[in-house]
Amino acid sequence: MFVNQAADLVIQLSSSLKTKPDVGEFGIVFTDHMLTIEWTATKGWKAPFIRPFGNLALHPASTSLQNAIQLFEGLKAYRGDDNQLRLFRPMLNMKRMAYSAWRACLPAFDQSELLECIRRLVEIEQDWVPHSDVASLYIRPTFVSTEPSLGVKKPIRALLYVILSPVGVYFKTTDAVSLWADPKYIRAWKGGTGDCKMGGNYGCSMLAQHEAVDYGCQQVLWLYGDDHQITEAGTMNVFLHWINENGDEELATPPLDGIILPGVTRRSILELGRKWGEFAVTERYITMDQLCSAVKQQRVKEMFGCGTACMVCPIGRVVYQGQDLHIPHQDAKVTSRIAKELTDIQVGGRTNIHMHEYMQTHTDARCFPYSSVTAGRTSVCFILPSPSGFCFHVLIAYFE
Repeated sequence: MFVNQAADLVIQLSSSLKTKPDVGEFGIVFTDHMLTIEWTATKGWKAPFIRPFGNLALHPASTSLQNAIQLFEGLKAYRGDDNQLRLFRPMLNMKRMAYSAWRACLPAFDQSELLECIRRLVEIEQDWVPHSDVASLYIRPTFVSTEPSLGVKKPIRALLYVILSPVGVYFKTTDAVSLWADPKYIRAWKGGTGDCKMGGNYGCSMLAQHEAVDYGCQQVLWLYGDDHQITEAGTMNVFLHWINENGDEELATPPLDGIILPGVTRRSILELGRKWGEFAVTERYITMDQLCSAVKQQRVKEMFGCGTACMVCPIGRVVYQGQDLHIPHQDAKVTSRIAKELTDIQVGGRTNIHMHEYMQTHTDARCFPYSSVTAGRTSVCFILPSPSGFCFHVLIAYFE
């Protein structure tokens, strides 16, 4: 692991800064600088390096290219109404990245030290964070094997790097998305890497995505097993708000059984719904037969996907085995309520935090807790001060 690496951070600022364009298509514009940290089995982690954004030099036989030994994460920096920047539950991303690294046989890293290096990078690029509650700065940590070998083996060289991109909405349409469900394509399977954020999980989905468009749909509703269990929607976790078979109002999402990505937004929505206490909030298996019956019996209230990139996205239609299932979405009260509450938290409009995953693991002496009371709710986060006077709020979690 790299220990106290943030203290050894080397910074080389670009001598030629880019003109900052308006936020356009998702993930095609990048900031002026990037973070790189090299690792070898013999020497361990080198000092982290913030340098001008540029191409990487990889050997053609690099096992990240040959054997797909690589992974990535995705989180965002938000600018609040108070002009402060905030990260939303970043230690969950660090924890998930560490798990993905273990699964890919890439080296372990200190999660708190990496987060501090990311904070420093965002601090340098703070002017790139949009002044908007519908746009943000997308943070993409990436971890790849750089060992030049055609053999399939555990890497002895690797590179961890972080790039930043100002982004707006993920989907171009403002309407609810449509999904194509066909069991002939499988996103992930038990014992595989569906619960990791690896590029191979997404690259292998391209053909199904292309076929979904041929059927007039925008995304794929991924199914699993002989009973066609619903798993994920495109690159999103999926939720169903309905009256279940027992006549109870329920907000349900598939369980984390190894084929579902443990999304940060997914977890936050579960906690938010349970805090409301207005209906059952469950992690359970849902099959296409159950969904078809519920739609026919008008028991479906709404359905939505969620993720860091797309936030909360209503689902309006599912095409499945000749059936065109229309999902209510014009008056999707729970979907819009969740989207608003999460956005308020992320931009600092409302934060009531009670969990402590960041507090328990972060040991940087420069970080100190900050608390206040707003509208009768306690807000707890960390302010990460810097010599420049820039303050960065790291949201640990929320809800009381």
